[in-house]
Amino acid sequence: MDALTERSLPAATEEGDRFIPVRKEDLLGTLVKQGGFADAQECALFWRFARTFRTICHYQYSETLDRLREDYYYFSPDVAGLATIDRAKRDDAYDDFVRSLDKVLKDANFEELPHEDVTEAHRRRTVPVEVKAEHDDFREVRFYRRGHHVEQVEVPEWFGLRRRKVEVEVFDDIVLLVAMKTQDEIGSRRELRILKRRKIVPGSVLLKYFRNIACGDLYALFPNARVVMSKFDKAFLGVPAIAGGIPILIKLYATISVLFLVAGIYLGGSGAVRDDDMKTALAALMGIVALGGFAMRQYLKYQHQSLKYHMELTENIYYRNINNNSGIFDYLIATAEDQESKEALLAYHFIRTARAAPTPAEVAAAIAAWLAKNFDVNVDFDIADALATLDRYGLIRREGERLFVPPLEPAIAQLGEVWNGFFTREQVPVCQ
Repeated sequence: MDALTERSLPAATEEGDRFIPVRKEDLLGTLVKQGGFADAQECALFWRFARTFRTICHYQYSETLDRLREDYYYFSPDVAGLATIDRAKRDDAYDDFVRSLDKVLKDANFEELPHEDVTEAHRRRTVPVEVKAEHDDFREVRFYRRGHHVEQVEVPEWFGLRRRKVEVEVFDDIVLLVAMKTQDEIGSRRELRILKRRKIVPGSVLLKYFRNIACGDLYALFPNARVVMSKFDKAFLGVPAIAGGIPILIKLYATISVLFLVAGIYLGGSGAVRDDDMKTALAALMGIVALGGFAMRQYLKYQHQSLKYHMELTENIYYRNINNNSGIFDYLIATAEDQESKEALLAYHFIRTARAAPTPAEVAAAIAAWLAKNFDVNVDFDIADALATLDRYGLIRREGERLFVPPLEPAIAQLGEVWNGFFTREQVPVCQ
């Protein structure tokens, strides 16, 4: 890294992510190619086990999707159902929705970003544009991120004559939850007018999904984000205005009284206008026109610069916005299902093929090393979630710290019992 390169990375994100950015087919195909199976029959059993396991995960997450949509009903900006319930029921419904969404995001290996990290990332921004967002305008704001990488960008300096390289941390995926205040919590008519103009229902919950967002650009994702001029831009526009306006004001100071005198005489006052007074008055009038034109030019420069920054902000966000509101549920559910099945299948395979019964830490380390070797990804494998999934389906046994799983045929039979259990009479509502 050369002398012009700087880093703009929060130290807390140097560790690996839990997200496994590899397709299930590639994972399972690589396991099969590398062996680990006694014969072709055992390999076929493994594929059958994986297919059955994925089918069960898909069914369970389809129920989760329905529940998530149901919880979001009262808060969707497209549905005016919020006003029909009282405050206590509304608060309970909001808590249920946040819990459901939080669980799905965690299953999809998203991590919530503390507000302190968001604020610190904003301070580390590398672009000269300053973005402000008022947190108090909302009931609650939550950021969830998944995956990160480093990109090198060039930042202009000295009016574009020089550019320096900056390494910026970029989040692969960002989910933003913005809970709007209800109408009785908003004490300003101005805020209500703004929400009405933006077609936002008070009390609704906005969900935004973005991809490839620099850590310093998180403030730009707020619905009320606005661009403000940097100190440099203010000085760049203000200093010439002051320097150019002072001479005009000095000339006006000496002639403005004559202008008022002449104007008064023409409007009915007593006295006569001399030629010298008329020339002085005309000079003062031209000075006022010049000052007004100069002020207008500086104002237009300010507006042009502000509009330029707003366009940059809008373009930056527009092309990174993937989905909104209830539209993100299908993607999140699919991702959560994909991550859970990959974690559990990898854990089952590495426990089953281990020479001796391993510990959770040994399984996690072996899988992380295997992913790094075969797919060049740095993953902090979530062994706790993987074991919890296997335990839920009755596929794990513990003896102290040691882990055991059943062979493939008994494991497939156990999954068959799990599948049949979804449709027992006790789980079906009784029709009257």
